[in-house]
Amino acid sequence: MITIEDINLIVRSALFMVIKMSLPVLLTSMVIGLVISIFQTVTSIQEQTLTFVPKVIGVFVMIMIVGNWMLTELSGYITQLWSSFSQYVR
Repeated sequence: MITIEDINLIVRSALFMVIKMSLPVLLTSMVIGLVISIFQTVTSIQEQTLTFVPKVIGVFVMIMIVGNWMLTELSGYITQLWSSFSQYVR
């Protein structure tokens, strides 16, 4: 029989996995945005769309770099979750 503690553990590990998977991409986007904002402040260029292309390129490069790790972590989590599925349906 599944208990509240089991559900809490599944939800907690799923949320931790989401944070772990999104952290490299979000940090990359944040750092690029900060660098572009500092550049805009120094040069007095106030173009709102200037950060879009560098962020897209940076996120794409980051996914290319850490994509294998992300896929390995996610598939390991899904495998672990599905392998213990029989405990949850009793």
